[in-house]
Amino acid sequence: MIGPVIDHPLQSARALIEHALQDPAKRPIVKSFFDPQTFTVSHVVRDPQSNACAIIDSVLDYDAASGRTSGNCTGPVIDYVKSESLDVCWLLETHAHADHLSAAPLLQAQVGGKLAIGHEIVRVQDVFGKIFNAGTEFQRDGSQFDRLFNDGDRFKIGTLDATVLHVPGHTPACLAYVVGDAVFPGDTLFMPDYGTARCDFPGGDARLLYRSIRRLMQLPNEARMYLCHDYKAPHRDHYAWETTVGAQRSDNIHVHDGVSEDEFYSMRTERDTTLPMPKLILPSVQVNMRAGQFPPPEENGVRYLKIPLNVL
Repeated sequence: MIGPVIDHPLQSARALIEHALQDPAKRPIVKSFFDPQTFTVSHVVRDPQSNACAIIDSVLDYDAASGRTSGNCTGPVIDYVKSESLDVCWLLETHAHADHLSAAPLLQAQVGGKLAIGHEIVRVQDVFGKIFNAGTEFQRDGSQFDRLFNDGDRFKIGTLDATVLHVPGHTPACLAYVVGDAVFPGDTLFMPDYGTARCDFPGGDARLLYRSIRRLMQLPNEARMYLCHDYKAPHRDHYAWETTVGAQRSDNIHVHDGVSEDEFYSMRTERDTTLPMPKLILPSVQVNMRAGQFPPPEENGVRYLKIPLNVL
């Protein structure tokens, strides 16, 4: 008789959180920066016992009308890191975002850090490399990043222990980072009163998202959860991005305890048909699949972004 499958990465994440809940020295300090243009939240995650930190899901300003980029969003992050004399160990991406350009290369040049993402980015690179006809010079092996994380991989931020959970569904490459008692699920979950991420991008899967979320909801209820976006639910008069696993389990309007996979699948797929594509999906993905780098310059020295017609 085959026994239940033991989810070792989840067990490891649970143990890490439980240990941190008992030991304040293992609880990270989190400073968050909200970009109202893309509704994105970037997080600086600090070790309370050293100057080590990580930056999660950075944002590069991009004006679609002019094609101009700037570092306005990264300015406050860089100022904070420098004013606090922090040592940036990691630049962490939860996935290849479709709503903003990553500022990882700019941050790496200014404050350092190893750039990491999930190993399944190679699937995203393969799919979107074809969509953007990126050519053979575009490597589809994730080599643009310093580290590709697999489910259950562990790493350190100073003295802080951290681990990785693969949570596909929104995209094939989505990760949740667990650092001490804090969970960073990327776009997998929004605030409980707003719900969950869409699944209609290439490689998205509503059933996989449901299973990924239920996996995260097996983490301790007291775990802090820091989200990547907030679009402000209609009844709320302020933006918010911090909640708990317990609040998601009891109150998430799409996937609280008691919602079945079939119910979620029906809701999510029907809802996704009503949503427009993100305004910056085409520039964002073709930059983010390159680890935030722009396509190589052409003969005139100018870099160009492509707009594939009638594809998405």
